[in-house]
Amino acid sequence: MKLSVSIWSVHEKVYNKEMDNIDFISFCHDNGVKYVELLDNFLSVKEIKAVKANLKERKMEVSSYSINNDFVQSKKVDREKQVNYIKESIEIACDLGAKYIRVFSGEEKEGIAFEDAKQWIIDGFKAVVPYAEENDITLVIENHGLFVGKSSQVKDLINAVSSLNFKSNADVANFLLADEKPLDAIKNLKDHIRFVHFKDFKQVSSGKNGYRSLSGKMYEGTVLGKGEVPLKEIVEFLHANSYDGFLSIEYEGTGDPIIDTEESIEYVRSIIL
Repeated sequence: MKLSVSIWSVHEKVYNKEMDNIDFISFCHDNGVKYVELLDNFLSVKEIKAVKANLKERKMEVSSYSINNDFVQSKKVDREKQVNYIKESIEIACDLGAKYIRVFSGEEKEGIAFEDAKQWIIDGFKAVVPYAEENDITLVIENHGLFVGKSSQVKDLINAVSSLNFKSNADVANFLLADEKPLDAIKNLKDHIRFVHFKDFKQVSSGKNGYRSLSGKMYEGTVLGKGEVPLKEIVEFLHANSYDGFLSIEYEGTGDPIIDTEESIEYVRSIIL
């Protein structure tokens, strides 16, 4: 398996203008990490040339280009804009040398029926996967939100879209927010996983930075290996099932993102088989 780090791990630093993409690449390089996951909301088109040059100089690569699409749009024209957005992102991913794009389904919105939104999500991805196939890009859907939070929902969507270029980005901690045991969810999706977001959560009584599960439990991000996600067991299962792709660290804790991401890197490195 290949160790990657998502720039989301240091998003506080990026939002505060304390780090940019080049700084993040340097941070990963200094910590011996060869692969980086970049996000479209942090990467402008004018930066791409400099980012590519920096990666080449350091002999590093982009593991995934992650985007924030949303097919839960009541107007057809807005759903079509999402299709075009993903197609444009495919072109950027190709330019960056990435083979994967992390995609979302969409966010719940007042006045939109669940079944309508579900069909829009399916139709949207069906419209865009031929372009992904043409460009040898795999769209990896993250288990996130109401529509594909559970592993069964992810599997149903993948089966409905029915393309070898539309698979799972298994976010191991997000399954807790769907009240699902992460290892059980990974086992359910084992034939579809092509990318893994590796992060850890711990249950808390309350917290302004927490995440609420469907049943009302509160979780908070933590250094990998210090929470409730059985990361080592997940790695062992993935290894036993011949997964040799990326484990991309996505730290979402409340501590210092630099120190805690470095600690997470060392932990993941210690359990990769």
